[in-house]
Amino acid sequence: MTTTTILSLRLVNRVCIKNHRSQLLFVWRSRRDYRLKHLPLFLNVDQKPCVVVGGGRIACRKTKSLLAAGAKVTIVSPQIKPYIQQQTSAGRLTHINASYPSNEFSKELANATLVLACTNSIETNAAIAADAKKAKVLSNIADNPSAGDFLLPSIVDRDPLTIAISSGGASPIMTRLIKQRIEAFIPQGMASLAQLAGEYRQAVRQKLTKLPAQRRFWENVFDGEVSKKAINGDMEAARSALQNTLDTHDIDSHSAGEVYLVGAGPGDPDLLTFRALRLIQQADVVLYDRLVSEPILNMCRDDAERIYVGKKRANHAMQQSSINDTLVSFAQSGKRVLRLKGGDPFIFGRGGEEIETLAEHGVRFQIVPGITAASGCASYAGIPLTHRDHAQSCVFVTGHLKQGELELPWRSLVLSSQTIVCYMGLVGLPTLSRKLIEHGLDKKTPAALIERGTTVNQNVITGTIESIPQLVQSQDVKAPTLIIIGSVVSLHSKLAWFG
Repeated sequence: MTTTTILSLRLVNRVCIKNHRSQLLFVWRSRRDYRLKHLPLFLNVDQKPCVVVGGGRIACRKTKSLLAAGAKVTIVSPQIKPYIQQQTSAGRLTHINASYPSNEFSKELANATLVLACTNSIETNAAIAADAKKAKVLSNIADNPSAGDFLLPSIVDRDPLTIAISSGGASPIMTRLIKQRIEAFIPQGMASLAQLAGEYRQAVRQKLTKLPAQRRFWENVFDGEVSKKAINGDMEAARSALQNTLDTHDIDSHSAGEVYLVGAGPGDPDLLTFRALRLIQQADVVLYDRLVSEPILNMCRDDAERIYVGKKRANHAMQQSSINDTLVSFAQSGKRVLRLKGGDPFIFGRGGEEIETLAEHGVRFQIVPGITAASGCASYAGIPLTHRDHAQSCVFVTGHLKQGELELPWRSLVLSSQTIVCYMGLVGLPTLSRKLIEHGLDKKTPAALIERGTTVNQNVITGTIESIPQLVQSQDVKAPTLIIIGSVVSLHSKLAWFG
């Protein structure tokens, strides 16, 4: 392990890990809408004096971390566990047979970089914290994190890669479980890859002077053959591949921008694909819609430029033509541009229009499908869109009104054994209901409106195609919504599972 230790780390609100063909993707994002309780940082304590008061189980655990980071540890305690005795006999630490308070402790505290209070007395630990503050020494207090200055996290060691996890003292068991999961997903070979990257860091910086170019180079390395060879233990082949990649790297060929058209799904971040998550993390600029949920938006890089281009009814933050031109402009300037859309970009998302413009201007692009609202919201509401006993076909329509009317192929919508899914139909629901009944749909046909589907605020209103407009009007329903019409809605009461 390197000669660094971490003071504190707030438990992040989302960790996504992928281990596939020796490729690793892990994303740590802290929420942006609240104040950090602790500042995560790594502290160099190599050969620095650190004092641990106490000789029990907790003192042993924290002493191990300090010794691993190269600290000069002094234990102040009249009683010690065998581990501390063994380390003392081996000359790895100093044991002072004394209690707190004592002159011996005061002398050690005066020169200490850190002090850790690990006694079994809350009052004694609090007193040690007070003495440390007077001496202007950072302290860690067992079982009372708020009384001290820093925390010691659980550590996943892939030297020189160090991953630290902490719940801020709220749940050590949760911290331990997360550590176990990360340990299982990150191969030991990741340490070799990190060491190799360290060897070549300066050489890459000399050839690629701009940070964006360096970032792209390393992303390609960590997602390619070099990574696979290093993780599999073939360091000679990995080093040769990395050198060849650097020697043949064409700076100009990697300066062109690219657009990622990514479907963000109906709201739940867990429904993102791994590829979508990877591209979200790579983007330099993000153009996002109103329907993209905040947890998903928070997965973007902190330094990525964000541009809101959301569309409400009769209120567009940016016209579609301007969105198209903006994508082209950023890409031509060398940026990696993320066009983040709710649901799927090719289902009522106007994604086709955007990539047509990109193709006309010769801009490279990638498309990542998302779980469309029909599939996601219906699943979370327990309404199968097709069912052997209810529906053998399903049709998607948009409920956007044009001058107060809906222009839809009504005759083809009222077929038997068919499910109708209507996007963006909240305002036009009364018109939709009336027109379907006028064209022959039984007014007793089951219908549902799903509000904010797949999120913790999901609300499902069920009735018939005749009654649903009035039921919705009686509630304070807000977009986004999805309307499902057909016999399959009758299964909701039996199959509803979410929430």
